[in-house]
Amino acid sequence: MKNVKVLGPGCKRCVATAEMVQQAADKIGVPVSIEKVTDYAAIAGYGIAATPGVVIDGRVVHAGGLPKPEDLAKWLAA
Repeated sequence: MKNVKVLGPGCKRCVATAEMVQQAADKIGVPVSIEKVTDYAAIAGYGIAATPGVVIDGRVVHAGGLPKPEDLAKWLAA
């Protein structure tokens, strides 16, 4: 199971990013656990200045704006 964290204040883009992660995981058949991180200190701890951010298994893979679905699938499959 992949541990995914979506970093952001809970804005529409952050919610959409979490939904996109789940859709990408379902499409490629990878089980995921999605956690939404809204605490600014925790977000800053990942070195992310622009949200939404995506962290997969402890590694920052995306920051700022909506990720591309094909990129999400690639990151989740790795």
